[in-house]
Amino acid sequence: MKHSQRFLALVNEAKKKVRDIDTSEVLKNIQKKVNFFLVDVREESEWARGHLPHAIHMSKGVIERDVESKFPNLDQEIVLYCGGGYPSVLAADNLQKMGYTNVSSMSGGFRVWLEEGRPIVEDSKKD
Repeated sequence: MKHSQRFLALVNEAKKKVRDIDTSEVLKNIQKKVNFFLVDVREESEWARGHLPHAIHMSKGVIERDVESKFPNLDQEIVLYCGGGYPSVLAADNLQKMGYTNVSSMSGGFRVWLEEGRPIVEDSKKD
């Protein structure tokens, strides 16, 4: 998908402020049961087709509205991911503006996770 220059500029500006975490670190944290929240910000239909183990769903359209009720601790580690790495960066930037201090975005998103052959959950009822 070809993105507009203005969208890419917005993402690039947010990337300057948001910590990036790679898929291997996310997998390691899942396996070691590190105390963090993994949040899928994709659309509900994308989530239903498959998502990372132990992830919860809060789409980009509602995360800023709902995050405080789900994560009242502003210092809690939160890792966001999306399909390709752009919307999660924008969402992480917004959460930081809201006062969250330990937010990161998974580089490459779900696409890279799949390309690397990492495990997914295909039925959200299995979580």
